[in-house]
Amino acid sequence: MYKFARRATTRTLYSSGQPDVEPYYKSTSYWDEYMWSAAWMYYATGDASYVSFATDPRLRKNARALFGINVVDLFVLSWDSKVPGAQLLLSRLHMFGCNTGYPYDYEQSRSPASGTNTGDNMFKFDRYRGQPLQYVVANAFLAALYANYLEAGNVKGWYCGSKFMTINDLRAFARSQRNSKHWLNYILGDNPKKMSYVVGVGKKYPRRLHHRGASTPNDGIKYTCTGGYKWRDSSKADPNLLTGAMVGEPDRSDGFTDSRNGAGGHNEPTLAGNAGLPAALVSKVPEPLVASLVAVTGSGRGSGASAVDKSTMFAAVPRKFP
Repeated sequence: MYKFARRATTRTLYSSGQPDVEPYYKSTSYWDEYMWSAAWMYYATGDASYVSFATDPRLRKNARALFGINVVDLFVLSWDSKVPGAQLLLSRLHMFGCNTGYPYDYEQSRSPASGTNTGDNMFKFDRYRGQPLQYVVANAFLAALYANYLEAGNVKGWYCGSKFMTINDLRAFARSQRNSKHWLNYILGDNPKKMSYVVGVGKKYPRRLHHRGASTPNDGIKYTCTGGYKWRDSSKADPNLLTGAMVGEPDRSDGFTDSRNGAGGHNEPTLAGNAGLPAALVSKVPEPLVASLVAVTGSGRGSGASAVDKSTMFAAVPRKFP
């Protein structure tokens, strides 16, 4: 599959010429996916040709993965930009004593982010697009993972100008610092509306999703697209519960209208939007809970922090030191 994706005669933007895709998920580039996939291939195989390609200056330029390029949209992990994820993966190379000729950890720490806070201080990575909760969870995960990488390498932090940023500062980035509230807690119900934005979590959550599978009843009738509009436009609660589905967003004043018809897909769950939620939640599971889960599954890896093997995915990487 990797070779197929790299084939010069067939590669193109997946959304090109696809009228059902382009208005919603128009891809801006495939170069970031090349960097991202090459980094993963290196960690899976240990084949140095992959990391050589991932760190090639020409690829970095095409993927616009260079600090100083004023394209803020690139520095938020999303379905359309894998640059932050690729940089994060490649930052681990320094911890193995590998010299890639490019300070990915420095780039990762200085990548800019843009957005706004809601009234209750939940930071929204707006990216000039709707449904920002997907970017919140994806980047909360990245922040937590990078902190783990630094900790694994016994790196205490880095200087941002004259200020020394610690690992705890990075982990705090994944939280709303005001009132010590956590972004994920906000999404799960610790917000002014006292509403979870994940279906099935808590007692109060969206009941009128902009989603055909949720709103169209299983009544034995085969509805056309236009025939399903009556369910889309209905004010009745969903007959089918999409447990675990995260909706698009509250507004900038922490308000939310539980309606299928609204601007910006505020009540619409998507696969791309939900992708980062499990990762963000797992990254925040306390070690004692992880230990108890491991004990139940019988992994035999001990308890506490030692119960989780955080380096197996890097086993194929040749070490540059004993």
